[in-house]
Amino acid sequence: MSLLQQFISPQHLDIQSTFQNQSSWLVAQKELQKINMYKAPHDKLMCILGYCKVINNLLLTASIASNEKAPGADEFLPVLIYVTIKANPPQFHSNLLYIERYRRQSQLVGEAAYYFTNILSAESFISTINAKSLSMDETDFEHKMESARARLSGLGSQSYQTDDGPALPPRDEPTAHNPKRDINTLLQSKSSDSLSRTNETLNPNSEIPIKKVVENSGAATLLNDGNEASKIFKEYPYLLASVGDLRIGDVEGLLNNYKQLVVKYVCLSKGLGDATSLASSRQASKDSEDRTSLFSDVQTKSKTDR
Repeated sequence: MSLLQQFISPQHLDIQSTFQNQSSWLVAQKELQKINMYKAPHDKLMCILGYCKVINNLLLTASIASNEKAPGADEFLPVLIYVTIKANPPQFHSNLLYIERYRRQSQLVGEAAYYFTNILSAESFISTINAKSLSMDETDFEHKMESARARLSGLGSQSYQTDDGPALPPRDEPTAHNPKRDINTLLQSKSSDSLSRTNETLNPNSEIPIKKVVENSGAATLLNDGNEASKIFKEYPYLLASVGDLRIGDVEGLLNNYKQLVVKYVCLSKGLGDATSLASSRQASKDSEDRTSLFSDVQTKSKTDR
């Protein structure tokens, strides 16, 4: 759906111009996008029911305004498919399976059952969609899908145009992501003061980017050896990452880094603790010797005076 929503239009699904109302469909989209917020299958089903009712009421209102006949399933289902693609609700397939498996069948009747059947049909159509389904040329369909894929992965051109006009900014969808990006790549999007960005290509062998990292992290002692600093910081790919840079796939790497950090910290603190105890013991022994020596001097001086 994240690819299709980049170029699909109502015309691809043969939706009549009378029933096209992009601004009003946004209300329905927001209703469906709430489905993952609910836990109980009944609540998820009610979310779908409300979503379908909004679309049905919009179609009915449009038909009355244009003196058309009341819309039926032939008008409702294409609009349902289009708006669902545009909504791209989170965990959509999983939520439908959850309702299907755990909603009591005796309660899945009437209006709820009718709309749930329609949403299952829409999901089935979307999952098997192809050029013929959208009345498109096969080559044109593949080209648009590739362009959408490149755009979502950050490789597409900024001047990419959809059939409806200028392309919308890409959604924050999970895309191919390498959690162990080079530290110099992160520097391309983060300046020393976090307020400006640099467009220059950073050379991994250059000492300048590494110095910027070191200066920002306060590790001034590493400035004397750029190559050594580079090796050190490359071991910590998340050093300059922000929350928006992280993805689900980064969890394993972060967990491993955390474990390594804990082990190193414990080993270091244990070493410092033993050294501190030893130093304290030596200092106490020295103080005791000093006191003993002083007491002996006092006794000797006292005897001499007498």
